Amino acid sequence: MATTRLRRTIRATPDAVYRALVDPVAVQTWMVPDGMTSSVERFEAEVGGTFRISLTYDAPTTAGKSDAQTDTFEGRFVELVPGRRVVQVVAFETDDPSTQGEMTITYTLQATDGGTELVGLHEDLPPGVSAEDNELGWNMSLDKLASLVEGGDAVSGR
Repeated sequence: MATTRLRRTIRATPDAVYRALVDPVAVQTWMVPDGMTSSVERFEAEVGGTFRISLTYDAPTTAGKSDAQTDTFEGRFVELVPGRRVVQVVAFETDDPSTQGEMTITYTLQATDGGTELVGLHEDLPPGVSAEDNELGWNMSLDKLASLVEGGDAVSGR
């Protein structure tokens, strides 16, 4: 199974980045690749809490994993360390065996002179999800995360 690892420096404090990782309004804003719309349907940011998110393609397509237009995934929070780390286990809702299975996503935050170094690790990608496509989507999402927190946009759950 493939793994994607990204590193990004975000000009904001680790606490601000952490809040954006665990706030459903913020997640709906940033955790969505370009050309898609996000809908956070459930989001319980506590250890053992669950979430359900759907990403829908803006243009007609047959690329969705859950249906022709949509990637829906559910998951749970495994570890939450404020200002330091978020670990989630997620799985796509799909009938396609090539995109089934649990994946682990770990965000590690470290204070730096320039703000926060975020390391994102996405492990156990199913064979039907290419590491290259996953990396592209993650980069788009992390660009939005950086814009959100660097711009000082309010993140609820202060």
